[in-house]
Amino acid sequence: MRYLLASVAGLALLGACGQKPEPVGMEYARNRVIEATIRDTQDDIRQGLQSCQNVVNAYIERVEAYDGKINAITYKNYDAARRQAGLADAALADGRTLPPLFCVPMLVKDNMDVKGFPTTAGSKMLMDNMPPDDANIIARLKDQGAIVLAKTNMAEWAFSPRMTKSTSLSTGAGITKNAYNLAHVPAGSSGGTASGVAASFALVGLGTDTGNSVRGPSSHLSLVGMRATHGKLDLDGIVPLVLSADVVGPMTRTVQDNAIMYAAMGGENYADKLDKTALKGKRLAIVKELSTDMDEDIADLLEVAVNDLEAAGATVLKSINIKDIKQHIDASWGCKSFRKDVHEYLTQPGMDAKISDPYEAFKAGVYAPYTKGAWGYFEAGAIDIATKSDGTVCGDLSKDVMRQNIKKDILAAMERENIDALIYPSWRYPAARLDRAEADYKGDNSQTLAPPTGLPAITVPMGFASGDLPAGLQLLGRPDAEGTLYGLAYAYEQATKHRRPPSNFPALGQ
Repeated sequence: MRYLLASVAGLALLGACGQKPEPVGMEYARNRVIEATIRDTQDDIRQGLQSCQNVVNAYIERVEAYDGKINAITYKNYDAARRQAGLADAALADGRTLPPLFCVPMLVKDNMDVKGFPTTAGSKMLMDNMPPDDANIIARLKDQGAIVLAKTNMAEWAFSPRMTKSTSLSTGAGITKNAYNLAHVPAGSSGGTASGVAASFALVGLGTDTGNSVRGPSSHLSLVGMRATHGKLDLDGIVPLVLSADVVGPMTRTVQDNAIMYAAMGGENYADKLDKTALKGKRLAIVKELSTDMDEDIADLLEVAVNDLEAAGATVLKSINIKDIKQHIDASWGCKSFRKDVHEYLTQPGMDAKISDPYEAFKAGVYAPYTKGAWGYFEAGAIDIATKSDGTVCGDLSKDVMRQNIKKDILAAMERENIDALIYPSWRYPAARLDRAEADYKGDNSQTLAPPTGLPAITVPMGFASGDLPAGLQLLGRPDAEGTLYGLAYAYEQATKHRRPPSNFPALGQ
């Protein structure tokens, strides 16, 4: 059963009674919001081509008309979104200075605190978890003018057992479908945000990434997804999975929008420095160990991507010798801190959750069957201490010897070969079918290098496999090298223009 908040205003907008005339400019807005960018939208508003209220209403119309197809949305924030849009229009009319994210409607994964709505992390057990305030990252974005339009479905507790790496299935809202092909998965755990942004339900979206969950769904939905250097962006007010690996990240249709969001979230501003010629003179290297055992279409797309990168001026090494790479890829580096980390989130001052220990949900039988393996994996973790698979106590990334060794060996190889970024397909196979999600899962690459090392990585559209299933190219950089990654990704995006909207969600009113 989906946990939606009905919006009376939303029904009125759709003309249920047929009594109110449409706002001027709605026809323009309905067409313009499809594949819209932040700067194009803001320029339109400044030039009087459309109002912020029309932009917000056009996105609301799309959610109301199309979410039944993909089940991406959980809670709706329509009334507040319309009020914020009205304030933005009034500020513009008065000649006041507008904040950098004015009239940027966004989708927010349902493990981030948004005041006035439950934060469920995809679990029925948290449907009454009403946070006292916004997560720091949400407050920061709101202060800069961003508008929370809705919260999105996710894999329960952001778990990533074998099936969840492919799916976004929660006990509260059911399963989300891939906007490009409704018979396929969007990946997890941020699949609701990914499918919603891909279908133009908002300008941008937010996800979280412990191992795969921003870059994996972004790859499956032809989006740009950034996993920043670990610790770069604030995690306060976000339900954790494993804090020593968790990051929050933007999920967008373009590299420029991603860079704009990254800056607004607390990173440096690289959006104004993006250059179509950024690949010229750069040195990239394929991680061969992550580029084998691939679907034939993905292999072909990678070959084309390499040719495109070289045509844009980059030198691409077909392989790079990273010390102990096989052992690093197979390493069990994860920390079983889920129970401890979530307990600390649930018992913060001002919280009013019904449980203080996530294992209360498991013991009560309130969990999706596919997560049983994950519960078993994390069960060894205590509520007051975090341990690794071998039973040793784990600390933060900087103190973890295994993870530091992986990072050291990767950076040593990059330094030796003067490499600006490592590249590999974000997934080696296209999105699995919903009815075969577990059987069709053949592994993703997102969990192998970036999370254990804390290094930044970005996925950018690489084309389509099997006709209509998106694929992503991933670039991994040095510590704090988000600027380099944005530059490379932007130059590749502009040279290839692989992104196209899903055909299932045309403009309304035509």
